This record gives sequence, C-alpha cells and structure tokens, in this order.
Amino acid sequence: MLRVGAAVRLASPRLGFAESADSLTKTPLYDFHQHYGGKMVAFAGWSLPVQYTHSHLESHLHTRQHCSLFDVSHMLQTKVFGRDRVKFLESLVVGDIAELKPNQGTLSLFTNEKGGIIDDLIATSTSEQHLYVVSNAGCRDKDLALMQDKAKEMRATGCDVDLEVSDNALLALQGPAMARVLQAGVSDSLAKLPFMSSAVMGVFGVQGCRVTRCGYTGEDGVEISVPASRAVELAELLLKDQTVWLAGLAARDSLRLEAGLCLYGNDIDESTTPVEASLIWTLGKRRRITMDFPGAHIILSQIKEKPKRKRVGMVSTGPPIRQHMSILGPEGKIIGEVTSGCPSPCLQKNIAMGYVESEHSKLSTSITVEVRKKSCPAVVTKMPFVPTHYYILK
Repeated sequence: MLRVGAAVRLASPRLGFAESADSLTKTPLYDFHQHYGGKMVAFAGWSLPVQYTHSHLESHLHTRQHCSLFDVSHMLQTKVFGRDRVKFLESLVVGDIAELKPNQGTLSLFTNEKGGIIDDLIATSTSEQHLYVVSNAGCRDKDLALMQDKAKEMRATGCDVDLEVSDNALLALQGPAMARVLQAGVSDSLAKLPFMSSAVMGVFGVQGCRVTRCGYTGEDGVEISVPASRAVELAELLLKDQTVWLAGLAARDSLRLEAGLCLYGNDIDESTTPVEASLIWTLGKRRRITMDFPGAHIILSQIKEKPKRKRVGMVSTGPPIRQHMSILGPEGKIIGEVTSGCPSPCLQKNIAMGYVESEHSKLSTSITVEVRKKSCPAVVTKMPFVPTHYYILK
C-alpha cells in the first residue's frame, strides 16, 4: 500500500509540518486551498497543500489518467528586458538562449565557476521582447541575487538589461485531458502550441495569461501565469470540469520521480555538475564551442574524461528506498547514495534515483541499497520510469 507520508518525506529537504504558519509565505490561493480541504505544509518557506480530500495514490493516478490542477505560485517568475537580455542570461546559464524562436522555451541551468548547479530554470524568449524565466522557490534569494548582481555589473559597462519580478500566480494543469479542458476556454488552437512553447491569451475570460506547455509530471500539461487578483477565479473556472481534480505536493513529487525529473536540493545542487547529473543535453552546442558560461572548462573536461559519479535510476524490491540511503556494489562497498525514492503508484514497484560511481552506472547493473541496516536488491534502470507524454509537433 502506498502511504502518503512516505512519499511526502522526500519532496524536499525544506518540507515540514512544524514551521509556524505565521512565518510562511502564502500564495494567492491560500484560502482557496483551505476551502477545498487542502492539508497545508511548509515547503521552501511557503504554505502549500500536500494533498486534498483524495488520497495521494488516487491523486497521482488521476493525474496520469485524467487531469489535475496544481498551485505552483511559489516558483520565482522573472522578466528580463533590454537589448542585451540574451547576452545577460547566457552569461549565467549553459543553454543556447539566442537560438530560441519567439515564444519558445528551454530547460537550462544556472552554474557556478566550479561547474556546480546553482538552480534549474525554464527560460522563454517571448514575442513581447523580454525573456520569461521560471526558477525554484527554494533558490529564490540566491537566484535573484545572482541575476541582480549580474545585471548591475553589465549596466555598469553600458549594457541594456533590466529585471522585473512578477507577482503573478502560477497554475499547472497536467494530464492527458488537459488539452480538452483548456481548449474550451481559449480561442487559440492548442494543437499549435507544442511542448516548451508559450503564448499570452485569455483563459476562460481571464485576460493576460501566459500559457506555457510544460510541467513537472511527464504528462501533457501547461503552466498558466495569471494575474494574482484573478488566480482563484481561474482555478474555480477550471474546476467546473469534473475531470479536473486538485493535487498537492505529494502527488507532484511521485509524478516527477516516475518521469525521471530532478528535484533541486535532492537530486541536483551546487556540488553536482550537469555531467554528473546526466543533464549534458541542456548544454547548447554553440555554448560548448564558445565555452563562455560559468564552470565551462570543468564541465566540458568532464564530458571528455567522464565523471567519477553519475545520476542513475533504480528499481528495487523490499521496503521503499529513500533519500540519503547508501548504495552498495557487488562486494558490499558503498558506491553512492540515493537522492530521491518512493513506491511508484503506476509500476507498483519501488523507484529511486541517486549517484553511483561511474563504473556501476551501466543499465541493468545489480546493486543493493542499505535500508535500516538490511541490504535490498536493486537494478540500475533507464529513466523515465514511466513513458512521458509531452505534446511534440511532428
């Protein structure tokens, strides 16, 4: 039986039930969550629902089979203006921002001079002449400081770049029924909005929404940046379709793990490089040649020489495996550590990801995980654990 609390524990090193509610930041939907029975917990300094009236298992499977609505307003949304906006962002991230077409986005990484990952983000080059950047709430302060310091430094040399932090709410509608549900409320054809593309449109009469086809579940989905004053109204309108259920942090975490997606603070941080994290694909081809992003020399030398450790997926039998548990090789020697793990509602197996010494990273390699001083058999497995269903134009 999948236990809600079990999966929730790994959702973030910053998730807890004990923090004072008064010290937490509330999203524009806080009262809405309470009205619908949301069980509120502390997450990265915010008060967010971990689940609603449905169980974690029901919520997870409903998202995979139908459609769920998540409040992700805690994410940092930043707009970058000015003629040097691309130069600015490329001085901080590994991706090729210059090659993005209007309203196209990409997953990228802020890196430091040692090649470590400061945060992961989605950057979109909008047709409104600005970059739209969405990054993690838990990294809000350091991300803002990083961008503000770089903007100030560039302005001092005559560059034209300005930042604006958006106070919009952010709603994620995820699941195979998303397109049908949302199409009823927009005039634009969603068939023309592929994965990682974005457009500003009215949604069920709420004007000025930026709809980006992306998400954190592995399913077809969108994230809707909506004026905070109308966020509750839009959520209520989406819920009028009975296919749409509310979902919280518990389902979001198990869904992203099944999809093989990293959680910052668990699976990636400033001590891990894109190469170790199996995120080489985020490096733009042109950027590999110019080598003008932070930590480029270290990252590119790792690609050539192979890193000492790699992030891998694992499937195990026995009790669930969790973050920080030791991974053992054939001779019982510690070869790595689990960074995320939970029972998979779809596969009915234990799944996890973690870092192992590179010589043990080959698919189908037999390993063991130390669970309460007992060794549980596991196998290195390809990720995602379940097929993804992103909407790609052919």
